[in-house]
Amino acid sequence: MTKPLITLSDPRSPAAEAYRSLYINLSVAGQERSLCTLLVTSAAPGEGKSTTLANLAVVATQLGQRVILMDCDLRQPQQHELFNLKNDVGVSGAAADSGAATGALQKVADVPGLQVMTSGPLPASPTQVLASRHLQDLLAALAERADLVLLDAPPVTVASDASVLAAHVDGVLLVLNAGQTKRDSARRAKELLEKVNARIVGAVLNNAATDAALQGYYR
Repeated sequence: MTKPLITLSDPRSPAAEAYRSLYINLSVAGQERSLCTLLVTSAAPGEGKSTTLANLAVVATQLGQRVILMDCDLRQPQQHELFNLKNDVGVSGAAADSGAATGALQKVADVPGLQVMTSGPLPASPTQVLASRHLQDLLAALAERADLVLLDAPPVTVASDASVLAAHVDGVLLVLNAGQTKRDSARRAKELLEKVNARIVGAVLNNAATDAALQGYYR
């Protein structure tokens, strides 16, 4: 069973507060330059980018934003599991038929203001789907219906999917894992994103050591 999202299971924890701080920092970046569409990816697999994105979506809605989350990881999608949603329709189908977009959006129990478009059935060629004009049109249509559209994408050094999407969003957030992400992988991820002129708005470091004093304060 998927571990509950910390922003829902323990909203007063230091970890949940860290996600709120992340959202506020992104909001500041959005004041300088529009940040309506945000792609979240990682340097390598297993660094927590999907969980980071899901928690970010939750805190954004808790702070009054209308959020649409798109699971564009058409290789190893996780958002339907994190939010306990069905995955029979989603991005893969809506990208081929824009008219199916509304039916592909699902509401999340206990998170008013959040709609999720899961991956849908995995296509034979994920990159081809994500690079299509239909996907760009879908993204533009969803951006008109929400304050923030968040996209989950595969690790940037593993597949070209993230680079393809990065060229069509307002910003990219790179997720790293303390003690796991190799420096060369992080540098390579940054280079790949820069090649498509992606706007990297920041990085998230998961599993960093927790300050004991902070834990005591939040108790």
